[in-house]
Amino acid sequence: MNLTDTLTTLYRHNLWANERILELCAGLSDEQLDATLLGTFGSIRDTLQHIVSAERSYLSRISTGRPYRRPADAPPLTLAEMLEWARASGAGLVEWAPRVQPDDVVEIDWDGVLRDVPKTILLTQAINHATEHRAQVMAILTQLGIEPPELDSWAYFDEAASPASSD
Repeated sequence: MNLTDTLTTLYRHNLWANERILELCAGLSDEQLDATLLGTFGSIRDTLQHIVSAERSYLSRISTGRPYRRPADAPPLTLAEMLEWARASGAGLVEWAPRVQPDDVVEIDWDGVLRDVPKTILLTQAINHATEHRAQVMAILTQLGIEPPELDSWAYFDEAASPASSD
């Protein structure tokens, strides 16, 4: 795994962290997935769906100029679908991050006002948003007595640099 390119390393880490939290949560019971904690977005299930849906929309805005809109009447995503979405949008962000130029913008309806927003802000938001909500999920897991995965960059480096990861 190439860890020398700053942008792709950031987005590969984000993808890796999303995969790890989703993989752990795939083994939880419905009761555990529906657990929440004061001060968080919502339940584990709702927060994970929020992470992957938002990331899909950030990527769509960056790549097409339009947000992804999931139908309001669509059923909740399964954990397997969430993992699939995370992998697809994560790979897309890895691909797009180094291609976005400082003057690339996308028009966004910002509280009823159309604004040109630099795509670099969307890239920044994708990382910050996922990190914040993964931390919330990890807090709920801890409250349930479940040890959350190590998702920091050190754990990513250890895994990425291990001989098994280059097979």
